[in-house]
Amino acid sequence: MPSDRFAPGTRVRTFPHDPPHHTRLPRYARGKQGVVVEPEGRAPLADVSAQGRADAPVEQVYAVRFAARDLWGEGDHHVVLDLWESYLSGAEEQHDER
Repeated sequence: MPSDRFAPGTRVRTFPHDPPHHTRLPRYARGKQGVVVEPEGRAPLADVSAQGRADAPVEQVYAVRFAARDLWGEGDHHVVLDLWESYLSGAEEQHDER
């Protein structure tokens, strides 16, 4: 089994793109920076599974914490989302617009 790409405490950024199909990456979290809390295990990529396809890649899912203020401009709490690895890059990496 491959090792986890992101260790707990790693700063990550979500991809900013808006795909023309189902995605489990909420619009409000696209292009935002967060911190990996922990790996949640591996699961088929929901974006592909939702299309009724049987070829969904199995990826690591991570619990990622975001400051509410970074998502909505206000709030003193945090939001934790379970996100597939392909939605994430290291916080310093550049994203290509897809």
